[in-house]
Amino acid sequence: MTHNQPETEITPDHDDEVPVAEVGYEVTCYGVDFDVYGINRRLQDNEIIIPEFQRNYIWSLPTASRFIESLLMGLPVPGIFLTKDLETQDFIVIDGQQRLKTIQYFYAGVFNPSSGQSRQKSFRLTKVQPQFEGMAYDDLKPSERKRFNNALIHATIVKQDSPEADDTSVYHIFDRINSGGMSLNHQEVRCALYQGKLVDEIAAINEEPAWRSIFGNKDKRQRDHELILRFLAFLKSENPYRAPMSEFLTKFLASHRNPDSAFLKECRGTFLRTMELFEKSLATSAFRPAGPFNAAVFDSMAVGLARRLEASSHPPDPAMVKETYQCLLQDSDYMEAVSTGTSHIQSVDVRMDKATRGFASS
Repeated sequence: MTHNQPETEITPDHDDEVPVAEVGYEVTCYGVDFDVYGINRRLQDNEIIIPEFQRNYIWSLPTASRFIESLLMGLPVPGIFLTKDLETQDFIVIDGQQRLKTIQYFYAGVFNPSSGQSRQKSFRLTKVQPQFEGMAYDDLKPSERKRFNNALIHATIVKQDSPEADDTSVYHIFDRINSGGMSLNHQEVRCALYQGKLVDEIAAINEEPAWRSIFGNKDKRQRDHELILRFLAFLKSENPYRAPMSEFLTKFLASHRNPDSAFLKECRGTFLRTMELFEKSLATSAFRPAGPFNAAVFDSMAVGLARRLEASSHPPDPAMVKETYQCLLQDSDYMEAVSTGTSHIQSVDVRMDKATRGFASS
């Protein structure tokens, strides 16, 4: 499979057709002033973590230079937003990665080293006041270095006090603060905030040949990861589905962030057995009733067959899987539930029930 293949087209859900999730939180926000030298040290020691998908650096050298110049001049600069991982005690960046990476680069003396350019570009200030023009950090006078090292950046630390069962308020804050520029999708935000054993397991499952054959080329925005999460949430959640879909998936991942090894092994085994059967019976046409990959067909068919596999030690014949699949696609009620209002509770209940009963008898 080559990297030149187009990304898989996915029929989207219709979360815009359901009410916004009713959520209520008690959140504590407190401020901390970090000096620039301390920020750089924490970044180097991974005590301040910039989520993986955020690491695309987009500032130009003149823009970055102006930011460094402001710190050298003692001018106030915009603050950053952080949340604290309660397990590791590390800070996770919600907003401010361009400023933080700029500080790192200036200390290192190399501008945007992760840009992929074969020749690294020195970080020398440009289009700034004459006394700073062309300066790298090592070129600064001792007094200028001290002023830069001691410059303060205000950080707002976000902590959820209640409900205690999850920390999904941070997800909503992250989603709203990062709504400008390149909009982050729900799965990217989830992976940033709930990094742990389940996120790692989903990434490993995403490499499996049967799934790659069915879904197609890896998705740059982690939509294939989200589909695996979706399968696991419907199959393993202790709570019934509640709209919208994005909130349902977020709460499942937040509450199953670091499960035990038995849970992870079971998740992987069930998903892979299910995908291998669909690959044998339908190959690359699976979950594509009208061309694009249909997420609602996927969640119902995959969960329906997985429940059948969990209930019996004898898997159905691939021919029976194909026959059940085709019969469901000819069922008008099922097709309506995977085509319109796909995030509505009624649509989810209908397609899950029909797929589960269909595969149970195969």
